[in-house]
Amino acid sequence: MPVSITVPSTQHRVFASLFAIAKANKTTMASTSSSVGAFTTIQEKVTFEKEIKKSKFIAIAGPIADEKSVMSFLSQVGDQCRSNDDGEPSGTAGKPIQTAIDSSGIDRVMVVVIRHFGGIKLGTGGLVRAYGGVASECLRNAPTCLVKTKVPMGVEVPFDLLGVIYHQVQSFHVEDIKQDYNTGKDGISMVTFKVDFDQVDKLEDALKANCNRELKFYKR
Repeated sequence: MPVSITVPSTQHRVFASLFAIAKANKTTMASTSSSVGAFTTIQEKVTFEKEIKKSKFIAIAGPIADEKSVMSFLSQVGDQCRSNDDGEPSGTAGKPIQTAIDSSGIDRVMVVVIRHFGGIKLGTGGLVRAYGGVASECLRNAPTCLVKTKVPMGVEVPFDLLGVIYHQVQSFHVEDIKQDYNTGKDGISMVTFKVDFDQVDKLEDALKANCNRELKFYKR
């Protein structure tokens, strides 16, 4: 869910819950975290600075995975609070930052733009170009990577097949392998794990072929 905020350093207008301020004149933020399957994100936090008519704009972009990582990222920028655009004309700050994110093709990312006001008003068009421009340049400079989302899976496994199952799932580089013997079924344990979304069917077929036994799968 995109969020946009601007906050002055001298007054924090705190609303219900989230998000950030920085110790500067104005901070505007936008984020996105919506893709499923494979998506491109940035590898690490990056910063870009630019002076526009004596106002200094600092864009900070970082990868995010969930709400917890959002809050962690924001805690590195400043205190936690939520505010409105704080005097900037409507649509001149958060929206152009969000547009910059959307047009970059990058997902699971947050961009914070801090403005140190230099005494010269930029006007509506100037603000849109400034906020959107520094956000775009920041993202263009960021190293990116392709990430595949993980699908939680489970399979009921007879005890004598546990070795075969573990060998197969590990060959697919699954994550978070867990085993539960408390299934209520004699001689059956539940093995759960997370696998790349595009490997689900291949893994299931491999388990069936190598076990040569009827298996019960669970997918979420």
